[in-house]
Amino acid sequence: MKITLLTVGKTDRDWVKQGLDIYVSRLKHYIPFTITEIPELKNVSALSKEQIKSKEGELILKNVRPTDDLILLDERGKQYTSVELAKVLQDKISYIGKDIVFVIGGAYGFSEEVYKRSDSKISLSKMTFSHQMVRAIFAEQIYRAFTIIRGEPYHHE
Repeated sequence: MKITLLTVGKTDRDWVKQGLDIYVSRLKHYIPFTITEIPELKNVSALSKEQIKSKEGELILKNVRPTDDLILLDERGKQYTSVELAKVLQDKISYIGKDIVFVIGGAYGFSEEVYKRSDSKISLSKMTFSHQMVRAIFAEQIYRAFTIIRGEPYHHE
């Protein structure tokens, strides 16, 4: 079993990349964790938001296998505390056993095809974060979840 963070666009902020690298290296002690970056679309000025979402959706779905548990990071998703997220991950690892793919979409969100294929949605907050920042924030939360699962002294209640 492994976890993949699939993102639309590259991590282009050095400080985000540094933070992301810290948590990716820490996560490797718990579970195989990878980041797959889908290149941003080029020459999109003539495309509508729906066309952009559709094209990005095709690229997202090409990177997901039928057996993957596909979880979207989406403002309409369910919000969890860190402890609740740890329980969700623990249950998925223990009982479902599928590879998990978390997806951070592009600026306009996800296409209907991606929503239809998804198994669930998670919202990190009612606030909006940049797609760049979400990468580091989410990686930290996955790391935090594994320390909670293992009973390690990282998370404080």
